[in-house]
Amino acid sequence: MANTPSTLTLRLNGAPEQVPVGTTVAALLERHGWLGKRVAVERNGAIVPKSAYEATILCDGDVLEIVVAVGGG
Repeated sequence: MANTPSTLTLRLNGAPEQVPVGTTVAALLERHGWLGKRVAVERNGAIVPKSAYEATILCDGDVLEIVVAVGGG
């Protein structure tokens, strides 16, 4: 019986990151303190709509770009 890995590796804003298997976009945002902030999430070249953050489960090898909007003027 093969061991099932408990973590996966993805690229977040160009840097490798390990997260638990089953991590969603929402959980990743929470992990970094970005949940509830104005962000844009791109996964493997496609924009992830905010309505899909809870349902989008990350996979090994995913490439994510997350941009946090900064207010000012």
